[in-house]
Amino acid sequence: MLDLVRLRVLAAVAAHGSVTAAADALQYTQPTVSHHLARLEAATGAKLVQRVGRGIRLTPEGEVLARRAVEIIGRVDAADAELAELVGLRSGRVRVGAFSSALSVLVPPAAAELRREHPNLELELSDVHPNVATRALRAGEIDLAILFRYDDDLPADGLRYTHLLDDPVHLLSRRTGETLTEHRDSAWIAGCVNCRQELLQHCENAGFTPNIAYTSDDIIVKQALVAAGLGVTTMPGLALRSHHLEGVQTTELPIVRRIYLATYGEPPDPPATAALIEALC
Repeated sequence: MLDLVRLRVLAAVAAHGSVTAAADALQYTQPTVSHHLARLEAATGAKLVQRVGRGIRLTPEGEVLARRAVEIIGRVDAADAELAELVGLRSGRVRVGAFSSALSVLVPPAAAELRREHPNLELELSDVHPNVATRALRAGEIDLAILFRYDDDLPADGLRYTHLLDDPVHLLSRRTGETLTEHRDSAWIAGCVNCRQELLQHCENAGFTPNIAYTSDDIIVKQALVAAGLGVTTMPGLALRSHHLEGVQTTELPIVRRIYLATYGEPPDPPATAALIEALC
Protein backbone atom coordinates (compact mmCIF):
# COMPACT_ATOMS: atom_id res chain seq x y z
CA MET A 1 0.00 0.00 0.00
CA LEU A 2 1.26 3.48 -0.85
CA ASP A 3 2.08 5.59 2.18
CA LEU A 4 0.80 9.17 2.08
CA VAL A 5 3.84 10.61 3.87
CA ARG A 6 6.14 8.99 1.32
CA LEU A 7 4.01 10.29 -1.53
CA ARG A 8 4.35 13.78 -0.07
CA VAL A 9 8.12 13.31 -0.03
CA LEU A 10 8.18 12.23 -3.67
CA ALA A 11 5.96 15.16 -4.66
CA ALA A 12 8.26 17.53 -2.80
CA VAL A 13 11.35 16.14 -4.55
CA ALA A 14 9.60 16.57 -7.90
CA ALA A 15 8.53 20.12 -7.05
CA HIS A 16 11.84 21.32 -5.60
CA GLY A 17 14.31 19.33 -7.67
CA SER A 18 16.54 17.88 -4.96
CA VAL A 19 16.56 15.96 -1.69
CA THR A 20 18.00 18.96 0.12
CA ALA A 21 15.32 21.37 -1.09
CA ALA A 22 12.56 18.84 -0.42
CA ALA A 23 13.88 18.30 3.10
CA ASP A 24 13.85 22.06 3.72
CA ALA A 25 10.30 22.39 2.40
CA LEU A 26 9.01 19.50 4.49
CA GLN A 27 11.16 20.39 7.51
CA TYR A 28 12.72 16.92 7.42
CA THR A 29 16.37 15.90 7.52
CA GLN A 30 17.98 14.75 4.30
CA PRO A 31 18.42 11.17 5.57
CA THR A 32 14.70 11.08 6.41
CA VAL A 33 13.78 12.10 2.86
CA SER A 34 16.18 9.50 1.41
CA HIS A 35 14.72 6.85 3.72
CA HIS A 36 11.16 7.59 2.63
CA LEU A 37 12.16 7.46 -1.04
CA ALA A 38 13.86 4.10 -0.52
CA ARG A 39 10.82 2.69 1.30
CA LEU A 40 8.52 3.97 -1.46
CA GLU A 41 10.66 2.24 -4.08
CA ALA A 42 10.49 -0.96 -2.05
CA ALA A 43 6.70 -0.69 -1.77
CA THR A 44 6.19 -0.04 -5.50
CA GLY A 45 8.91 -2.31 -6.85
CA ALA A 46 9.95 0.51 -9.18
CA LYS A 47 13.07 2.63 -9.44
CA LEU A 48 11.75 6.14 -8.79
CA VAL A 49 14.93 8.23 -8.55
CA GLN A 50 18.42 7.98 -9.99
CA ARG A 51 21.64 9.70 -9.10
CA VAL A 52 23.01 12.27 -11.54
CA GLY A 53 26.38 13.64 -10.47
CA ARG A 54 25.91 14.90 -6.93
CA GLY A 55 22.14 15.18 -7.26
CA ILE A 56 19.16 13.04 -8.24
CA ARG A 57 16.40 13.12 -10.80
CA LEU A 58 13.15 11.25 -11.17
CA THR A 59 12.93 8.27 -13.49
CA PRO A 60 9.96 8.09 -15.88
CA GLU A 61 8.24 5.87 -13.31
CA GLY A 62 9.02 8.41 -10.62
CA GLU A 63 7.58 11.24 -12.72
CA VAL A 64 4.33 9.32 -13.26
CA LEU A 65 3.93 8.55 -9.57
CA ALA A 66 4.89 12.11 -8.57
CA ARG A 67 2.12 13.54 -10.77
CA ARG A 68 -0.39 11.17 -9.23
CA ALA A 69 0.98 11.91 -5.77
CA VAL A 70 0.21 15.62 -6.20
CA GLU A 71 -3.37 14.80 -7.15
CA ILE A 72 -3.79 12.30 -4.29
CA ILE A 73 -2.42 14.77 -1.75
CA GLY A 74 -4.75 17.44 -3.05
CA ARG A 75 -7.74 15.14 -2.61
CA VAL A 76 -6.67 14.15 0.90
CA ASP A 77 -6.24 17.79 1.86
CA ALA A 78 -9.70 18.48 0.44
CA ALA A 79 -11.10 15.65 2.56
CA ASP A 80 -9.51 17.24 5.64
CA ALA A 81 -11.30 20.45 4.78
CA GLU A 82 -14.58 18.59 4.32
CA LEU A 83 -14.31 17.14 7.80
CA ALA A 84 -14.28 20.71 9.08
CA GLU A 85 -18.04 20.64 8.39
CA LEU A 86 -18.39 18.44 11.46
CA VAL A 87 -16.91 21.15 13.64
CA GLY A 88 -18.84 24.03 12.13
CA LEU A 89 -16.14 25.26 9.71
CA ARG A 90 -13.91 26.27 12.57
CA SER A 91 -10.96 25.37 10.36
CA GLY A 92 -10.20 24.55 6.77
CA ARG A 93 -8.57 25.93 3.67
CA VAL A 94 -9.64 26.87 0.17
CA ARG A 95 -7.13 27.43 -2.62
CA VAL A 96 -8.28 29.56 -5.55
CA GLY A 97 -6.76 30.06 -8.98
CA ALA A 98 -8.19 32.93 -11.02
CA PHE A 99 -7.32 35.49 -13.68
CA SER A 100 -6.28 38.98 -12.58
CA SER A 101 -9.51 40.94 -13.02
CA ALA A 102 -11.52 38.28 -11.21
CA LEU A 103 -9.05 38.44 -8.33
CA SER A 104 -9.26 42.22 -8.18
CA VAL A 105 -13.03 42.63 -8.62
CA LEU A 106 -14.90 39.45 -7.70
CA VAL A 107 -12.80 37.79 -5.03
CA PRO A 108 -12.13 40.59 -2.48
CA PRO A 109 -15.77 41.15 -1.39
CA ALA A 110 -16.38 37.39 -1.28
CA ALA A 111 -13.19 36.88 0.72
CA ALA A 112 -14.24 39.59 3.16
CA GLU A 113 -17.61 37.89 3.64
CA LEU A 114 -15.88 34.55 4.17
CA ARG A 115 -13.64 36.07 6.82
CA ARG A 116 -16.63 37.59 8.64
CA GLU A 117 -18.59 34.33 8.62
CA HIS A 118 -15.71 31.89 9.10
CA PRO A 119 -12.70 33.79 10.50
CA ASN A 120 -10.51 30.70 10.91
CA LEU A 121 -10.67 29.55 7.31
CA GLU A 122 -7.50 29.96 5.26
CA LEU A 123 -7.77 31.47 1.77
CA GLU A 124 -4.92 31.03 -0.73
CA LEU A 125 -5.08 32.99 -4.01
CA SER A 126 -3.11 32.44 -7.21
CA ASP A 127 -3.14 34.78 -10.23
CA VAL A 128 -3.13 32.35 -13.17
CA HIS A 129 -4.48 32.04 -16.70
CA PRO A 130 -7.59 29.83 -17.00
CA ASN A 131 -5.62 27.10 -18.79
CA VAL A 132 -3.13 26.97 -15.92
CA ALA A 133 -5.94 27.03 -13.36
CA THR A 134 -7.62 24.07 -15.06
CA ARG A 135 -4.44 22.01 -14.90
CA ALA A 136 -3.87 22.98 -11.26
CA LEU A 137 -7.45 22.00 -10.42
CA ARG A 138 -7.00 18.57 -11.95
CA ALA A 139 -3.69 18.10 -10.15
CA GLY A 140 -5.25 18.91 -6.78
CA GLU A 141 -3.10 22.03 -6.38
CA ILE A 142 -6.16 24.29 -6.04
CA ASP A 143 -9.75 23.70 -4.91
CA LEU A 144 -11.59 26.29 -7.01
CA ALA A 145 -10.87 27.92 -10.37
CA ILE A 146 -12.47 31.04 -11.80
CA LEU A 147 -12.43 30.72 -15.58
CA PHE A 148 -13.78 32.45 -18.65
CA ARG A 149 -14.95 31.18 -22.02
CA TYR A 150 -16.15 32.98 -25.15
CA ASP A 151 -18.51 30.21 -26.25
CA ASP A 152 -21.44 28.35 -24.72
CA ASP A 153 -20.02 24.87 -25.16
CA LEU A 154 -18.50 23.66 -21.93
CA PRO A 155 -15.98 20.85 -22.44
CA ALA A 156 -16.79 17.36 -21.19
CA ASP A 157 -13.58 17.32 -19.17
CA GLY A 158 -14.77 16.08 -15.79
CA LEU A 159 -14.83 19.53 -14.20
CA ARG A 160 -18.03 20.85 -12.62
CA TYR A 161 -18.94 24.36 -13.80
CA THR A 162 -21.14 27.00 -12.17
CA HIS A 163 -22.02 30.00 -14.33
CA LEU A 164 -21.24 33.16 -12.39
CA LEU A 165 -21.87 36.05 -14.79
CA ASP A 166 -21.59 37.31 -18.36
CA ASP A 167 -18.82 39.85 -18.85
CA PRO A 168 -19.30 42.17 -21.86
CA VAL A 169 -16.30 43.04 -24.03
CA HIS A 170 -15.60 46.71 -24.84
CA LEU A 171 -13.75 48.51 -27.60
CA LEU A 172 -11.26 51.01 -26.13
CA SER A 173 -10.46 54.06 -28.25
CA ARG A 174 -10.51 57.87 -28.09
CA ARG A 175 -14.20 58.08 -29.13
CA THR A 176 -17.39 56.31 -28.10
CA GLY A 177 -19.92 54.55 -30.31
CA GLU A 178 -17.39 52.99 -32.66
CA THR A 179 -17.28 49.50 -34.13
CA LEU A 180 -14.47 47.06 -34.74
CA THR A 181 -14.68 47.49 -38.51
CA GLU A 182 -14.11 51.22 -38.19
CA HIS A 183 -10.64 50.33 -36.92
CA ARG A 184 -9.66 47.79 -39.56
CA ASP A 185 -6.77 50.09 -40.53
CA SER A 186 -5.87 51.28 -37.02
CA ALA A 187 -2.92 50.26 -34.91
CA TRP A 188 -3.96 47.66 -32.36
CA ILE A 189 -2.70 46.80 -28.88
CA ALA A 190 -2.80 43.08 -28.12
CA GLY A 191 -1.72 40.68 -25.44
CA CYS A 192 1.12 38.20 -25.83
CA VAL A 193 0.92 35.48 -28.48
CA ASN A 194 -0.77 33.13 -26.01
CA CYS A 195 -3.29 35.76 -24.84
CA ARG A 196 -4.39 37.50 -28.04
CA GLN A 197 -6.45 34.70 -29.59
CA GLU A 198 -9.78 36.20 -28.52
CA LEU A 199 -8.90 39.60 -30.02
CA LEU A 200 -7.82 37.98 -33.30
CA GLN A 201 -11.05 36.00 -33.38
CA HIS A 202 -13.20 39.09 -32.70
CA CYS A 203 -11.52 40.96 -35.57
CA GLU A 204 -11.71 37.96 -37.89
CA ASN A 205 -15.45 37.74 -37.20
CA ALA A 206 -15.65 41.43 -38.14
CA GLY A 207 -13.91 40.70 -41.45
CA PHE A 208 -10.32 41.86 -40.99
CA THR A 209 -6.95 41.01 -39.48
CA PRO A 210 -5.74 43.62 -36.96
CA ASN A 211 -2.45 45.45 -37.41
CA ILE A 212 -0.86 44.68 -34.04
CA ALA A 213 1.57 47.49 -33.31
CA TYR A 214 2.01 47.03 -29.54
CA THR A 215 2.06 44.02 -27.26
CA SER A 216 1.22 44.07 -23.56
CA ASP A 217 -0.81 41.94 -21.13
CA ASP A 218 -1.02 44.80 -18.63
CA ILE A 219 -4.38 46.59 -18.65
CA ILE A 220 -2.77 49.79 -17.34
CA VAL A 221 -0.24 49.84 -20.17
CA LYS A 222 -2.90 49.08 -22.76
CA GLN A 223 -5.13 51.91 -21.57
CA ALA A 224 -2.19 54.33 -21.39
CA LEU A 225 -1.39 53.60 -25.04
CA VAL A 226 -5.04 54.12 -26.01
CA ALA A 227 -5.21 57.39 -24.04
CA ALA A 228 -2.10 58.59 -25.87
CA GLY A 229 -3.80 57.93 -29.21
CA LEU A 230 -1.32 55.23 -30.20
CA GLY A 231 -3.83 52.49 -30.86
CA VAL A 232 -7.05 50.73 -29.94
CA THR A 233 -7.82 47.49 -28.15
CA THR A 234 -10.60 45.43 -26.63
CA MET A 235 -11.04 44.75 -22.93
CA PRO A 236 -13.60 42.87 -20.83
CA GLY A 237 -15.81 44.74 -18.38
CA LEU A 238 -14.21 43.21 -15.29
CA ALA A 239 -10.84 44.60 -16.34
CA LEU A 240 -12.39 48.05 -16.80
CA ARG A 241 -13.94 47.83 -13.35
CA SER A 242 -10.50 47.22 -11.87
CA HIS A 243 -8.89 50.11 -13.80
CA HIS A 244 -10.30 52.78 -16.14
CA LEU A 245 -7.94 55.53 -17.23
CA GLU A 246 -9.25 59.03 -17.89
CA GLY A 247 -9.34 59.77 -21.61
CA VAL A 248 -10.10 56.19 -22.61
CA GLN A 249 -13.56 55.86 -24.17
CA THR A 250 -15.37 52.54 -24.13
CA THR A 251 -17.99 51.08 -26.43
CA GLU A 252 -19.72 47.86 -25.43
CA LEU A 253 -19.53 45.27 -28.21
CA PRO A 254 -22.00 42.45 -28.92
CA ILE A 255 -19.44 40.03 -27.45
CA VAL A 256 -19.46 38.48 -23.99
CA ARG A 257 -17.18 36.16 -22.13
CA ARG A 258 -18.84 33.82 -19.67
CA ILE A 259 -17.34 33.59 -16.21
CA TYR A 260 -17.52 30.22 -14.47
CA LEU A 261 -16.54 28.73 -11.15
CA ALA A 262 -15.02 25.28 -11.63
CA THR A 263 -14.34 22.44 -9.21
CA TYR A 264 -13.09 18.91 -9.71
CA GLY A 265 -14.18 15.63 -8.24
CA GLU A 266 -17.46 14.18 -7.11
CA PRO A 267 -19.86 16.46 -5.22
CA PRO A 268 -20.31 17.73 -2.63
CA ASP A 269 -17.49 20.27 -2.59
CA PRO A 270 -15.45 20.55 0.62
CA PRO A 271 -17.18 22.90 3.09
CA ALA A 272 -14.60 25.66 2.82
CA THR A 273 -14.84 25.61 -0.99
CA ALA A 274 -18.64 25.54 -0.83
CA ALA A 275 -18.62 28.51 1.54
CA LEU A 276 -16.52 30.58 -0.86
CA ILE A 277 -18.67 29.59 -3.84
CA GLU A 278 -21.74 30.74 -1.91
CA ALA A 279 -20.04 34.06 -1.15
CA LEU A 280 -19.07 34.55 -4.81
CA CYS A 281 -22.56 33.75 -6.06
